[in-house]
Amino acid sequence: MNLHDYFESTEGIGVLGTADAEGRVDLAIYARPHVVDDESVALIMSDRTSHDNIAANPHAAYLFVEAGKGYKGKRLYLTRTHEETDLERIEAVRRGSRKGHDRGDAPKFLVHFKVDNARPLVGD
Repeated sequence: MNLHDYFESTEGIGVLGTADAEGRVDLAIYARPHVVDDESVALIMSDRTSHDNIAANPHAAYLFVEAGKGYKGKRLYLTRTHEETDLERIEAVRRGSRKGHDRGDAPKFLVHFKVDNARPLVGD
């Protein structure tokens, strides 16, 4: 199954790992990524620690644990390529119940990443 079909059809919880320029690590809960094509994904980010880190250090890891019993999921190793700030574009990529549920006037970013490697949650 390709990444687009996987993330469109699989429920679970995601964690984004980033590090600042000095290597200090941060972890944050994130929704499923928006798959742009076979080699890239995008995440909607607020102006918080993860976004600051990605600006200083473009490398990140995204871990997704499928809902249910067991340890199924994906690990994506990512490199930031660019970002967008167009609110209409950001709203257009939001999924289902998240549409129209903005958290105030805080800046939002649609951050694009190259998928350097995609691996199963466990093993490999």
